[in-house]
Amino acid sequence: MTDAKDVRAARLKAALRENLRRRKVQGRGRAEAQPAPEADRAADPETEASGPDSDKSRL
Repeated sequence: MTDAKDVRAARLKAALRENLRRRKVQGRGRAEAQPAPEADRAADPETEASGPDSDKSRL
């Protein structure tokens, strides 16, 4: 029984370590990314394709 627990604990430890590495890499990527300047964004909210009904024509 303890053998199975040891194997499970080792797998969990390895998975947590891998998740931590992945989060660190993602965090570095976010830190390097720069937000888009306000002037480059669309001024007209009607042209933005966001929301669940963005693909439907105006009814």
